[in-house]
Amino acid sequence: MKFSTKGRYGLKAMFDLAMNYGDGPITLKNIAQRQDISEHYLEQLIATLRRAKLVKSVRGAQGGYMLNHPPEEITVGAIIRSLEGPVGPADCVMDADSEECRNQESCVTRLVWARIQESVNDVIDTTTLAHMLEDQEKINNKKNYMFYI
Repeated sequence: MKFSTKGRYGLKAMFDLAMNYGDGPITLKNIAQRQDISEHYLEQLIATLRRAKLVKSVRGAQGGYMLNHPPEEITVGAIIRSLEGPVGPADCVMDADSEECRNQESCVTRLVWARIQESVNDVIDTTTLAHMLEDQEKINNKKNYMFYI
């Protein structure tokens, strides 16, 4: 299972906004430069995130984008699903009404796909932007520690 660039780049953009949370609006140009994402592509992603009410825009000379909620309240799952849609390794577990498989009730591989989906959902639905900020801090501290050794 692989997320598309929409999900990966959208998460990077949201993380960038989380790193700058409380500093006011951030321009797409700055996010695009820091995260190495095309500004044009980022505009499309941010529009989707805005419709999902995960970010808000501020107009004017000092305008840009900000998180619509604190980093503690925005999960990776909310970001990924707003950009990618439902998450799952196979169609038969993504849609409860799926008629893709005639052997759905007795299919052992479906059970594996369901466990994988459950694990992925557990990770993305319990990981917030705040958790990512904490992880970034640990990485930075480890780098600084390694530098002094």
